[in-house]
Amino acid sequence: QVLLVESGGGLVQAGGSLRLSCAASGSIFSISAMGWYRQAPGKQRELVAAITSGGTTHYADSVKGRFTISLSNAKNTLYLQMNSLKPEDTAVYYCNSQQMGLDYWGQGTQVTVSS
Repeated sequence: QVLLVESGGGLVQAGGSLRLSCAASGSIFSISAMGWYRQAPGKQRELVAAITSGGTTHYADSVKGRFTISLSNAKNTLYLQMNSLKPEDTAVYYCNSQQMGLDYWGQGTQVTVSS
């Protein structure tokens, strides 16, 4: 089992930056991939960015060139550097890990971008 705890959300003006962190604990040795998802009010949860244990990354088209996902060397902390933030990036951001066919989720952190 994996426990995920996000931090780093907050209120920022359009054009600003935030860095989200996700601390993973438990059976992290068997994690095959991790990612960031977001859910805006009235919308479905969507994938923002993902990274495999081998370092391959994937980004949603809406955040390419603005967001960067990375994993600490110990593979126990996931980051999302968010630059050039837009009001449409406002959402609750969730950390996700995939392990042996199972999905684990953090509690979410709110990101609000004001225009």
